Amino acid sequence: MNQRLVDGRRLLLASTSLFRRELLTRLALPFAAVAPDIDETPLPDEKASALVGRLADLKARAVARQEPEALVIGADQVAVLDQLILGKPVTHERAVQQLTRASGKMVTFLTGLCLLDSISGRRQTAVVPFQVKFRQLRLQQIENYLRREQPYQCAGSFKSEGLGIALFDRLEGEDPTSLVGLPLIRLTRMLEAEGISVL
Repeated sequence: MNQRLVDGRRLLLASTSLFRRELLTRLALPFAAVAPDIDETPLPDEKASALVGRLADLKARAVARQEPEALVIGADQVAVLDQLILGKPVTHERAVQQLTRASGKMVTFLTGLCLLDSISGRRQTAVVPFQVKFRQLRLQQIENYLRREQPYQCAGSFKSEGLGIALFDRLEGEDPTSLVGLPLIRLTRMLEAEGISVL
């Protein structure tokens, strides 16, 4: 928890997501995960890209207020199908509905990313898209998948890093880690702009 980067700052991930923590460990930098305390309710008529950008920024700012000498990473993700935002299903029934609706269609995942330097106040932000083309799925396949993996806390009702990969025809995008919720390619560039070299 007290480990610091080479320049003395701490790297903080403003997230309780196990998936984001696992992804960030790939960069082999010392970091701590801190729960951001924010209201994630969408604003009236807020578009998906604006929502994830705003929430990533709010998460980073909330944690930066607690830590005066840190680089803080905020991230948020939504899935969009037919211009509707798919949130976390929470229940089995809603997950069945989401996957039935996604069957045979293209779903766009938008991941908001913010890197905030709490010393200077400098913020780097991005919204990284990634698309998933779902196979034509039978109800029994959906039921089998959900009972095995139970992805009820995942936007879109699947875990691409697990058995969820069997639901897809193809993946399209610049950064496959953005599909899991933390775009490491873009984050690496942001860190380098702050003087933190991953390599």
